[in-house]
Amino acid sequence: MTLRVLRGWLFATALALLLAGCATPPRPAVPPGVQVWTGRLALNVEGRAGESFSAGFELKGAPETGELSLFNPLGGTVAVLAWAPGSALLRSGGKTREFPSLDALAEEATGAPIPIAALFDWLAGKATPVAGWQADVSQVAEGRLRARRTDPPPVADLRLAFDH
Repeated sequence: MTLRVLRGWLFATALALLLAGCATPPRPAVPPGVQVWTGRLALNVEGRAGESFSAGFELKGAPETGELSLFNPLGGTVAVLAWAPGSALLRSGGKTREFPSLDALAEEATGAPIPIAALFDWLAGKATPVAGWQADVSQVAEGRLRARRTDPPPVADLRLAFDH
């Protein structure tokens, strides 16, 4: 084997190993009957640029028991919000924190009190009322949802683009 061929082979092997290390593992299969939505979300909080963000997301389960995973642009997990009766957990940065409610958990993770329980209805096209929020479900069939919170201030604008 010539030195040039050996270098090419070593470079290709190193590149393959590097790319394999960056790959995100496949997500576990979801049990039948469990609703799952994936896509991108953006939350803008008026006057609070530091509390505005966008992320990939996977929402699965139901308002009673479920999980919301947030991903960075490269597909790495930023945070996982998990809830069940009597439990609301935030897993982020290798740490797990417990919260008294799903609403408190959502506010800590996103910087605004997002009504995750109502989000399930909104993604299904039902404009379930939530105090202070107005959900526009008119484009859910096209994979788009917008919800706006006006009360209490500051105004928060939540936008989702999702796969069914």
